[in-house]
Amino acid sequence: MENTVDKKVLILCTGNSCRSIIAEALINSKLEGFSSDSSGVKASGRVNPNAQKLLEQKGIWDSKYHSKTIDKVIENEYDLVVTVCDNAHETCPMFPKAVKVIHVGFEDPDGKAFDAFEATYKEIEEILLPKVIEALK
Repeated sequence: MENTVDKKVLILCTGNSCRSIIAEALINSKLEGFSSDSSGVKASGRVNPNAQKLLEQKGIWDSKYHSKTIDKVIENEYDLVVTVCDNAHETCPMFPKAVKVIHVGFEDPDGKAFDAFEATYKEIEEILLPKVIEALK
């Protein structure tokens, strides 16, 4: 049976190193019929090592995940854009193709201990995933 992707989601934050990468991986691995990209308003250019380690432990890391700027994805068509930090919410660019935008904020675990990343992962899984499904019903 062919696995078709119905809904395209973009996760947008400032640095694109922690929260948005975790959310991208969670959507891609847990939500059937959805695919996700992530990018940053001011991309850091690197994936936080703790975020990568966590996703590897969860078995959902993919080497295609990397920190990228908005210009890399601005021409793509998305059904939904989710901002996960207040800065990205305030500076979210207008996409050429009209798209639904929602904001679901999470505290940035960058620079904190590994358990902060685990807490962020759990929050994103429990809060963001249902909101993505709800927004695209």
